[in-house]
Amino acid sequence: MTVIVTGAAGFIGANIVKALNARGETDIIAVDNLSRAEKMPNLADCEIADYFDKQDFIERVRDDNFQSDVEAVLHQGACSDTMEADGRYMMENNYRYSLDLLAWCQALEIPFIYASSASVYGGGRVFTEAREHEAPLNVYGYSKFLFDQAVRRMLGESTAQVAGFRYFNVYGPREAHKGRMASVAFHFHNQFLKDGRVRLFEGSDGYGPGEQIRDFVSVEDVVRVNLHFLDHPEISGIFNVGTGRAQSFNDVAVATVNAIRRARGEAPATLAGLLGEKAIEYVPFPPALVGKYQSFTQADLAALRGAGYAEPFLGVEEGVGRYVAHRLGAEAKS
Repeated sequence: MTVIVTGAAGFIGANIVKALNARGETDIIAVDNLSRAEKMPNLADCEIADYFDKQDFIERVRDDNFQSDVEAVLHQGACSDTMEADGRYMMENNYRYSLDLLAWCQALEIPFIYASSASVYGGGRVFTEAREHEAPLNVYGYSKFLFDQAVRRMLGESTAQVAGFRYFNVYGPREAHKGRMASVAFHFHNQFLKDGRVRLFEGSDGYGPGEQIRDFVSVEDVVRVNLHFLDHPEISGIFNVGTGRAQSFNDVAVATVNAIRRARGEAPATLAGLLGEKAIEYVPFPPALVGKYQSFTQADLAALRGAGYAEPFLGVEEGVGRYVAHRLGAEAKS
């Protein structure tokens, strides 16, 4: 039986492919767009059965001309740039593509697990999977929101599993190709190794310097959730995927720096200590992000827990520490 992973060369998709390999699964069809080849290394250590360009793949799906005995589709492919201004491209790439792939899966009774986003909540303060709390701030969030709405309308009549995951702030291995859209843990790591300090935003939205808080979730946990639902095709719905605990950007910075210090045999330091050493500095909040920035996110996990997912989530201290150790190990080998 074949598993299709879209966005397979991307951050979360590649981690899913690697995790499927760890379970002995290699009959995987990887779908992505490698017109820019910087994502290719994400798949270099993975085992797949075949690769399709995302446009070739969806054209075959639309023509009902994709011949394969498919067990499930894990749809992780999307444009995730929250600053993308081309709304027409975003809606075609994220919304219409997803609709057509979902329709194909429903026609063939194939379980469909897909990536949504916590961006659907916009600047709200309540993060529960309900329409009244959803107000996206950008066209990326809107493309995810609109597809979630389409899923809601059809869930009562679905022929096979449809499970959507609203990812919060994900960090972890295989995100280097994302550039400026990579996680703050990724950027803090690079900044500290290059300059000996990390840079955080000054206060905004009523928060002090570096005290904006978000739900930072390790890609390790994101992958575990995906595989749990793959193993339980009887569960459908739209679910938040975060830790359920908001932590500050200062927390991420301290965890990042201390992981590097540990690797160097140095003692960990407090936030106050790092500020005193000028290992952390604050920069002005960008005017371009005013009104478009989530200063607070925290996943309500009631629906996910109610669906039977009981595993604990890594906090920033452990999750970022493991991520930084992984990166340092990889960098030492290169």
